[in-house]
Amino acid sequence: MSCQSHNATAPCPAIAPGAEDIDARRTAADLGRRGGIDPRITATIPGFDAPFFQAGLAGYSDAAMRIIARRHGCPMCVTEALLDRTLLAGGRGFDKADLGDLHDNVPGGPEDHPLVGQIMGSEPAEMAAAAIKMVEQKTRTERDYRMLAVEPVGGDEQVHGGSSSDHSALIAAVISPHCFQAIDVNLACPVKKIERKSRGGHWLTQPDGAIRILEAVREAVPKEIACTVKMRRGFDDTQEMADNFEKIFAAAYDIGYAWATVHARTVQQKYIGPSRWTFLRDLVRRHPDKIIFGSGDVWEVNDIFRMIAYTGVHAVSVARGCIGNPWIFRQARQMLAGHSPQLPTIAEQRGALRTHFDISLAVTRRFRHGEETTSKMMRKFGIKFAQHHPRGDEIKRRMIDVNSAQDWHNVINEFYSEENQHG
Repeated sequence: MSCQSHNATAPCPAIAPGAEDIDARRTAADLGRRGGIDPRITATIPGFDAPFFQAGLAGYSDAAMRIIARRHGCPMCVTEALLDRTLLAGGRGFDKADLGDLHDNVPGGPEDHPLVGQIMGSEPAEMAAAAIKMVEQKTRTERDYRMLAVEPVGGDEQVHGGSSSDHSALIAAVISPHCFQAIDVNLACPVKKIERKSRGGHWLTQPDGAIRILEAVREAVPKEIACTVKMRRGFDDTQEMADNFEKIFAAAYDIGYAWATVHARTVQQKYIGPSRWTFLRDLVRRHPDKIIFGSGDVWEVNDIFRMIAYTGVHAVSVARGCIGNPWIFRQARQMLAGHSPQLPTIAEQRGALRTHFDISLAVTRRFRHGEETTSKMMRKFGIKFAQHHPRGDEIKRRMIDVNSAQDWHNVINEFYSEENQHG
């Protein structure tokens, strides 16, 4: 039976012959006895102490989802990809990653660390200025940040020539106490071009432009802040795109990027069809000295350790597999400790649903109609959370109609009551 849909692949295995025979629990326990994670990673981002993390998920991985993941054992989170122009325009794209209001409303600001801010864009100078704004958390005026993005004279139609020495002199970032621990450049997202300019995964068709982006961001960001890159295995499966990948991948490390997270699908695949763990395995074998993270078809906790064992990646990006399933991180830590992964009880599900809603409401309360916005946004989480409940289909139907905090709590009271806590 096909594992494909019109928009995204339903959970199904990656292309990884032999991976099904890997003993994930033994892999995890062995890894735990060896310390769990490459010490170079923890040295780069203190607190990143386990070989997995929550990926940036468009429309999902806001502060509320990140904090729920952290409370269940996630060691590090990435924001969704934020457009450089949105950041520089002072739009809501930055608010999604801004910890200020969250810190004021719930004890979540300091808790939401370590955090990696992911950016995506089309112009080197704009990407550099957006990275500075993320590092400084709005230390300068909005106009100052826009001025940083004024590119020097020169360059071609697609990408200008990078930062001049005068432009570089303007960039002397003041690191905020609430700073991101790393800046991640997105060269993976299968978004459309804008104004005929590349962004996201389209940069894999133009390696020279991608490298200019990487150079501009690394030059702008203080050396104390790590830079990383997210890529896909290629724009498509042609040899030309394979060569482009290798050129960008090698350049990133030469420029000083700490690691690359490689999604094992192509850009043209978007989210349809299986990823190729075979690609990740071969990549790691060709570059044994480089820190490489893997992404793609990690649906449940055993997949984390199967990917590590099969490919040799140093850490695993958990994306769709953690939506409505923060327990995947707790289970992964249990397996590292040599224990069996435990499924969430009804009581634990109830607690996570209530807390997730409350944190989300604290984040969105500053917006007009905050409760309604939160209630509608949380529907998609409720539907995913329902997969753990024996009456999941009923819960999904009820979650679709949630329009208020009262609706949300009515569903929880009906299906996640004390008398059902051992269900």
